[in-house]
Amino acid sequence: MISCWSLHLLILCSLRGLVHVLWSSYSHMLFLNRYRTILQQGVDFKQIDLEWDWDNFLILEALIGSMACYVFPFLQDLPVWNVKGVIAAMILHVGVSEPLYYWVHRKFHEHHFLFKHYHSLHHSSHVPGPFTGGNATLLEHLVLTVVIGIPVLGASMMGYGSASLVYGYVLIFDFLRCLGHCNVEVVPDEIFQRFPLLRYVIFTPTYHSLHHTDKNTNFCLFMPLFDALGNTLHPNSWQLHKRLSSGSGNNSRVPDFVFLAHIVDVSSCMHVQFYLRSFASLPYRTRFFLIPCWPFALLVLLAMWLWSKTFLFSFYYLRDRLHQTWVVPRCGFMYFIPYATEGINKQIEEAILRADRIGVKVISLAALNKNESLNGGGKLFVDKHPNLKVRVVHGNTLTAAVILHEIPQHVDEVFLTGATSKLGRAIALYLCRKKVRVLMLTLSTDRFHKIQREAPAEYQSYLVQVTKYQAAQHCKTWIVGKWISPREQSWAPRGTHFHQFVVPPILSFRRDCTYGDLAAMRLPQDVKGLGSCEYTMERGVVHACHAGGVVHSLEGWSHHEVGAIDVDRIDLVWEAALKHGLRPVSLK
Repeated sequence: MISCWSLHLLILCSLRGLVHVLWSSYSHMLFLNRYRTILQQGVDFKQIDLEWDWDNFLILEALIGSMACYVFPFLQDLPVWNVKGVIAAMILHVGVSEPLYYWVHRKFHEHHFLFKHYHSLHHSSHVPGPFTGGNATLLEHLVLTVVIGIPVLGASMMGYGSASLVYGYVLIFDFLRCLGHCNVEVVPDEIFQRFPLLRYVIFTPTYHSLHHTDKNTNFCLFMPLFDALGNTLHPNSWQLHKRLSSGSGNNSRVPDFVFLAHIVDVSSCMHVQFYLRSFASLPYRTRFFLIPCWPFALLVLLAMWLWSKTFLFSFYYLRDRLHQTWVVPRCGFMYFIPYATEGINKQIEEAILRADRIGVKVISLAALNKNESLNGGGKLFVDKHPNLKVRVVHGNTLTAAVILHEIPQHVDEVFLTGATSKLGRAIALYLCRKKVRVLMLTLSTDRFHKIQREAPAEYQSYLVQVTKYQAAQHCKTWIVGKWISPREQSWAPRGTHFHQFVVPPILSFRRDCTYGDLAAMRLPQDVKGLGSCEYTMERGVVHACHAGGVVHSLEGWSHHEVGAIDVDRIDLVWEAALKHGLRPVSLK
């Protein structure tokens, strides 16, 4: 294998890791394969953590490969290609590796001690994925190393080994292992219809998923022939594969609730499960490893702008209700380009109409998708389509409730930016009813007086218009609804706490002040299948507008929540959220 065998081992390990990562990326591309997904439960955080060190077996097998190169010196000087080695390896694989793996694997299941102490770890991953193959005990990895090594080492000992054989066999082996665990049926049934015997030569993802659900059948490595000979072939293997490969197996479930999100920026667009599952399972932070990928991500975003439509991004289950997140393929800065607004509204409208057509009950609009200047907080679509059965929700009522309940009860004065926005108006009107003095930063006297007139007469004096940040230099509670620069933050006195409902969040510039996160709530503890974090939120936490849609769905409310916030419903929505088990982020 050329003299530098250590370099080849390093390259081979890298390629093997890449095979697993690419398969993982594909299996999480719900917009491509949702109708051919086999098990619908969803990979949750618990399974992701369980499989976090999935690549340990690559290190183990690299170390064993290094020892093999010392023990068998002929492995250090293999030719590039030898066709006889390919034939020898195929014979050894079918004649030795396949039956050996089948026998050992079956024993792992038939003997309670072996299963409990060695193989149950692998089956603790309830939804198979490409990384599930690496979630196993040391004994299992050693057995698999022997199974892989027999054809390669055997052919080399016969004098037929080659570098191409080592690379080819090991990478094909990993490719097929990932195929079996990918949880997406990619093998077309037409192949088996034309060549019926082929179904005994190569397994399918459906075939192996039946092993993970049944556990007493389908033990083979790659060839179902050995299950047929051992009378352990699941009777539903071929029928289920035919149904799933056609794309008609799992397309009947309609989501009860849809959260219509958008891309925030170029860097955060890589915070997705089909890029790196482990990265997406943690709150988004800028990472150095993202920098080399930034140009490619930008090109993808531009291509999506030109050709893509709203797509399915993620899902989870809550009390047997399917909740999905759809993404409008537009980045945050695009919402502020005047000639792009019409196209964005068209994307949102098509998503709402699609949700209405398939029977979704509630669709909630995220952040910029409900921008007042864009579509009036969703009112544009409701007015245009008065017969919508799907309820359109901006979720701002709960957002306002979250912000208001974060303010300590002893506070008697706040400074509010973005005061004339939907949220700013509702927060100001609510606080003045609580006899809290609200310094509303706005240059528009007409808009200020319009809001002031909405307040009961006895509370109007609690609303005060200010036009400069200097007016708030003695106020320690700032509610930020409009992005403020570090210079503007400098007017806040020491010890100020910045509450905020602005996207993106303001920079944490002041070390002598504290900064609140965006309004958010923790989902109920009985949520299932959730395996990705929503932007910078912690695990299990979603933006308040997302949570507002969830509450709307759980309550079964029949009204649209669009346009201006009904201040009288703020406490009602907050109490409904708590009733259904949603919790403020401050409560763990």
